Amino acid sequence: MPDDVFIAISGEALHSKSKVYVSRALARKSLGDLDEYQLWASLALELLGKAALARKHPSLIVDPTHWQSMFVAAGINVTTDVKTITAKTLFERLAHLVPRFDKTIQKFCEGIAERRNAELHSADLPFRAMRLDAWEARYWHACDTVLQEMGSSLEHWLGATDAKAPRRLLDEAANAIDAAVKLRVNAARDKFKALKKSVRDRLAAEATLREPQHQAALFRDRFDEVWVETCPSCGCRAFMTGEQTGEDISEERDEYAVWEIVDREFIGEEFRCPTCELSLIGSDEIKATGLSYVHEDQQERELQYEPDYGND
Repeated sequence: MPDDVFIAISGEALHSKSKVYVSRALARKSLGDLDEYQLWASLALELLGKAALARKHPSLIVDPTHWQSMFVAAGINVTTDVKTITAKTLFERLAHLVPRFDKTIQKFCEGIAERRNAELHSADLPFRAMRLDAWEARYWHACDTVLQEMGSSLEHWLGATDAKAPRRLLDEAANAIDAAVKLRVNAARDKFKALKKSVRDRLAAEATLREPQHQAALFRDRFDEVWVETCPSCGCRAFMTGEQTGEDISEERDEYAVWEIVDREFIGEEFRCPTCELSLIGSDEIKATGLSYVHEDQQERELQYEPDYGND
């Protein structure tokens, strides 16, 4: 990473500016101006996300089609007109960087950015149409998720006093999710137990024959992998899907082997049980059941060798 990063793409500078903007957001809320509250909050969220990426490397937030910006990200300051990625690209990248920044959070963040753009660049008034309880708790949850990845917290970002209200909202939202998911699990369990034992046994036997590679149709979106889980409601073979967040080459390999073992990690995004029809969306709902949303496995694949040059 370059030692002297231009301030426009400095992770520390972006983080500091996000703190200024979120402070303005809370100030507008205290005055009852909920439109500007959401406006400044949306700007603070985008800056915070860019700060998280820039701390990994500033090249992650510059426009890859603008070569001058790429040079600046490499520490070669050829311009002061640095172009950065769009909010949509930002949140897509955060979904790969931050394990708990799942599709549910990503779509929420994209939505608030779209409303911000409409507010600034059109005659529409999208913020005025949004009720506070429709976005505020999810907003603080998204911020808290990014801050945890950065080794920070709402308390540090906002200041302990200002953070009390968002933290209370997060606790309330978490409790609501936990209660709703437990009711959903219990309802699916009761429905399954109400079946005749012979029917339950038949369904359980059929579930054991299902293989992950044939379950893509169960899920709303396409993901990198589908794996087996035990359903917390009916105890049958169920499935989870998610995106790969990392891989490492295992050291367990013979010197002359033509295959390598890859340790892979995935973050669960959706859970489906074909037997009792229990459905869970997002890592928060999955976690509320006691299931782990982190999945690790090993894959064997053929070694890829670089071509030899200049030896012919």
